[in-house]
Amino acid sequence: MEKFNGVNVKKTVNSYFDGKVTSRTLEFADGSIKTLGVMLPGEYEFGTAAPELMEIYSGEMQVKLPGSSVWKTIKGGESFNVAGNSKFQLKVTELSDYCCSFLEE
Repeated sequence: MEKFNGVNVKKTVNSYFDGKVTSRTLEFADGSIKTLGVMLPGEYEFGTAAPELMEIYSGEMQVKLPGSSVWKTIKGGESFNVAGNSKFQLKVTELSDYCCSFLEE
């Protein structure tokens, strides 16, 4: 999908890790929420409340999902799911453009 239609965009930026990860929140008519953002190279740990789908549009990173000791390489055009109420780690090796969809449990 090239673009999202009929969404509300929150004006305030979501900023994490001293501005190295930023995003904007999109609210859809059906009540679903997504964030669109950019991650600079670095190492990060995120916590989730709801399950998430992370779609990586460009860049490259390694992800270690909850309950795993293995790092998996993710490149632009790929995605991964994260369970709700968990933590996952990222090693971003290239500037990465992403979309995070918050899923229902």
